[in-house]
Amino acid sequence: MAKTILTVDDSASIRQMVSFTLKEAGYAVTEAVDGQDGLDKARSGKFDLIFTDQNMPRMDGLSLIKQLRALPPYKSVPILMLTTESSDAMKSQGRAAGATGWLVKPFDPAKLLEVVRKVIG
Repeated sequence: MAKTILTVDDSASIRQMVSFTLKEAGYAVTEAVDGQDGLDKARSGKFDLIFTDQNMPRMDGLSLIKQLRALPPYKSVPILMLTTESSDAMKSQGRAAGATGWLVKPFDPAKLLEVVRKVIG
């Protein structure tokens, strides 16, 4: 069965690019339009990996990660930040919140898949 990935981003074009890249590689993808939508979808499904942007309406990426880590099914699920934010301060906040890794936009599809394969196979 295909591994399931939730991608959370308020940019439709980024969601489409991430989805397309992952689906082409055989993953099942669910899209969420912001952190709150992502949290709702995570609660109603089961995902092997979650990608989240940082700057989004209703709930930002760091808040989403903290909320997900508080849910038993997501304590150890890899969560990757995919964002334009690349400062060390933001990365350390991400790690503190529970982020597994960090990818900076614009992303390279080959690099994205390499990271995904590293964390979930």
